Amino acid sequence: MTTTQHKAVTVNNVAKGKADWHLFTDYCKGCGLCIVKCPKKCLNWSKEVGIYQTPAVEPNPEECIACGTCELVCPDNAIRVDKKA
Repeated sequence: MTTTQHKAVTVNNVAKGKADWHLFTDYCKGCGLCIVKCPKKCLNWSKEVGIYQTPAVEPNPEECIACGTCELVCPDNAIRVDKKA
């Protein structure tokens, strides 16, 4: 069995330390759907690029509430929000 590592941009301690936010740039095509659907409007374009060399996204850790909407609406499963216990 082979395990594949994918490049991820991680923002630790979003939502006042309640979660870690990950963007897998190998999957992000820069569609911006997550930005449009974010209820707090805390996602912005980042300096990282996605699979098609389009801008990727990142959250503002001070404003993010780790609701997971971005993860749910991403058509490419490029975002993961890991909530902490």
